[in-house]
Amino acid sequence: MSEHEPTQARASTADAEATVGGDEQSIGTRTIIEARNVSVYYDGEQALQTVDLEIPRRQVTAIIGPSGCGKSTFLRCINRMNDLVDAATIEGELRFDGTNIYDPDVDPVALRRRVGMVFQHPNPFPKSIYDNVAYGLRIHGRTDNLDERVERALKRAALFEEVSDQLEKSALALSGGQQQRLCIARCLAVDPEIILMDEPASALDPVATSKIEDLIDSLAQEYTVIIVTHNMQQAARISDQTAVFLTGGELAEYDDTDTIFEDPDSQRVEDYITGKFG
Repeated sequence: MSEHEPTQARASTADAEATVGGDEQSIGTRTIIEARNVSVYYDGEQALQTVDLEIPRRQVTAIIGPSGCGKSTFLRCINRMNDLVDAATIEGELRFDGTNIYDPDVDPVALRRRVGMVFQHPNPFPKSIYDNVAYGLRIHGRTDNLDERVERALKRAALFEEVSDQLEKSALALSGGQQQRLCIARCLAVDPEIILMDEPASALDPVATSKIEDLIDSLAQEYTVIIVTHNMQQAARISDQTAVFLTGGELAEYDDTDTIFEDPDSQRVEDYITGKFG
């Protein structure tokens, strides 16, 4: 695998994007996601504690920490997946290009088209490879040039060459790594701006994991990638900055990845990174 590319090269390519709610002053800024005092409760039990951080566009941000520390909870705040959990209560603001995505006039369905998500276990639909990629496009009525859009998404997910002659084949017949790249292609087909990944390689073998990591590296040229991973070595390899959550849903530290792994400010973070706890 090639070494990760310099972060500033990516930041300099950020283009102006439309905002969720139309806050034009934030367009083109380096920050795409800003959390302000974000707390989450499940049935009154706190899962996230007043999280404050800014995530830059078109870079890879890793979220690490011990099990149950709120990593996935925070990730699901970004596309309002926690709305689907009756027991969840969210406080604070989470801004996408300057607009609070929890404002009443923000449509969660429209938000999720712009903020795609890839889950821990590949979850292709029991349909053909082609129909998996085309599914979201059809739902959103974007069926013009459908063949071209499907091919482009598969190419972006580094899968087209492997399946170009079997697009009508069942997606369930693909290997685990191919299925996960197909799910990434399905996400890319509707042209999101942010891709959320919740431990996308944890169920894959080392070869498939390497392909996913290479893919994440290339995707950050066009997309903002936010990945939750339990694998600290993976975070060190692929991310530009890393957020460390600790038990109780506390954001303990957030900085450039090299700083987090080589010279963290917090002794607790250093203890976690070096395996003294967690």
